[in-house]
Amino acid sequence: MTGSHQIAETSLTSSQEAEHTHHHHHEHTADQPGADKSVHPHVHSQESLRKIVNRLSRIEGHIRGVKTMVQQNSPCPDVLLQIAAVRGALDKVARIVLDEHLTECIARASENGNIDTEIAELKAALDRFLP
Repeated sequence: MTGSHQIAETSLTSSQEAEHTHHHHHEHTADQPGADKSVHPHVHSQESLRKIVNRLSRIEGHIRGVKTMVQQNSPCPDVLLQIAAVRGALDKVARIVLDEHLTECIARASENGNIDTEIAELKAALDRFLP
């Protein structure tokens, strides 16, 4: 692990280390499902958020490494290999976020009676996320 990776992983602030609740604010237009609801909270555990932030910090360091490779005129195949590794790492984070959303947010929406809205928002996000 390089120094930049270690710095990125240890740079969590005390506010990030405390129990954390974050809210996704969804703006709806009249033609979108759930237009009557402008904001709904998504609550995630401190441990879950810490894991995702740590992965993103490692990816951030990896991207800096790829940038350095380009600046040092490294062979193109080596750069492409590292870009593929970054893509794979980002895909893994996306998978974790999606899994968390399904097990936590969708389940909570089902209990709260707004499952249709939550599923419509997930489908819209997947349409933008997937090629």
